[in-house]
Amino acid sequence: MSNRINQSRRNLFSRRKNQVIRPPWSRTDVEFTDICTRCDKCIEACETQILFRGDGGFPEVDFSRDECTFCGDCAKICPEPLFTDLEQSPWQIKASVNDTCLANSGIYCQTCKDACDPRAITFTPGIGRAPKPEIDTELCTGCGACVAPCPNQSIKLA
Repeated sequence: MSNRINQSRRNLFSRRKNQVIRPPWSRTDVEFTDICTRCDKCIEACETQILFRGDGGFPEVDFSRDECTFCGDCAKICPEPLFTDLEQSPWQIKASVNDTCLANSGIYCQTCKDACDPRAITFTPGIGRAPKPEIDTELCTGCGACVAPCPNQSIKLA
């Protein structure tokens, strides 16, 4: 029983770490939560309003609201040393399409492609089926522009 309780406690503290997306250019999640004072300045500065107060009051990104324009306002306004150099890559997250994509049901939809400025999403036509999306991870910036317009919530960033 004691081992079961310890395992349960470990899960409590580690359950969301890999699912949370912090603002661009932010340090690792552990460093971020150690240094962040939860002042909300980055949330208020976000021009597309994708930042929100998440678990524990720490800022998180919600791409269902809009995309990240990489304006850097969140990093510039932060009074703490939470962010890396804005000349570096903002983050390593990339888009992926899951099985609920309408193309898998034979429905023609290319809203993600239309929203993607870097043109990282292309559609491969096939005989007798709807074209299926392919994401070029070299071109994908992780901006999230493809997430909100997807009618089936089939695109995730991680």
